[in-house]
Amino acid sequence: MPGFPPPNSADLARYLEQRGELAKPWMLQLLRLTKLKEAKDSMDPDAYLASLQEAHADLMRLGEFWKGREQEVFNGQYQPAELIEPLPGSAEDR
Repeated sequence: MPGFPPPNSADLARYLEQRGELAKPWMLQLLRLTKLKEAKDSMDPDAYLASLQEAHADLMRLGEFWKGREQEVFNGQYQPAELIEPLPGSAEDR
């Protein structure tokens, strides 16, 4: 069974914006890599390689951001923590 082609960067950006996921660093990296893939044919090979290496370095700097958030990051199933400190709207929420 054939799969669906991956979305282009504009569709991906629109999708991420609609879901409110543009603030998630791993989603921004996905968008960045998608845009880089689209620009590959029009780029100088050395510039493409430099951009790819820079994107990889930025991704590695994220570290283990996913620890404790595996369901959200890998399965797309967000579940808020049982205890949120400070509670939104409380006196400590400043």
